[in-house]
Amino acid sequence: MVAAPLARLGQAAAFLIIVGLAALPAHAGPDAPGAAAPGVEAGRGPVTNLPMPRFVSMRSDVANARRGPSFDQRVDWEFVHRGQPLEVTGEYGQWRRVRDAEGFGGWVHHTLLSGLRTALVRSAAPVPVRAGPDAATPVRAMAEPGVIGRLETCDGGWCEIAVGGLGGWLPRDALWGVGADETIE
Repeated sequence: MVAAPLARLGQAAAFLIIVGLAALPAHAGPDAPGAAAPGVEAGRGPVTNLPMPRFVSMRSDVANARRGPSFDQRVDWEFVHRGQPLEVTGEYGQWRRVRDAEGFGGWVHHTLLSGLRTALVRSAAPVPVRAGPDAATPVRAMAEPGVIGRLETCDGGWCEIAVGGLGGWLPRDALWGVGADETIE
């Protein structure tokens, strides 16, 4: 399947494409949680110099996760929820290797991602949304598993999130999209 397009390009162009593909990172699948991507030095992205790994959210309603960092690469996965938190585990040019809470992912063009922080309620049962960062404060609502909210702040074992017009505090360990030791102000 690769031979036909390369034949039309000519030998010089085909050589450049093959050499370029050889320079791409060998592993394009999702990494283990919190693991730094290959080629990342000192926990910083080689393109953006931002912390690695880090959390972002989806800017668009749909984003294709590709096998490699190119529009020519096969689509392995499709993210279909604006605001969904994703973990960036690699960078290559205008592409970011991301994974979701279930570990699925691939390479997504950076324009489909946002620095706006969101979190996914990841628990087996509904979680109380409290009026303050303490289990003794009144319950404002119950957050169902899978609900996505905008992260307002996180400190210690609690994070404040906003969903629609409602805001409140949830235990950090009930959320995916924020690091265990991360402080968000």
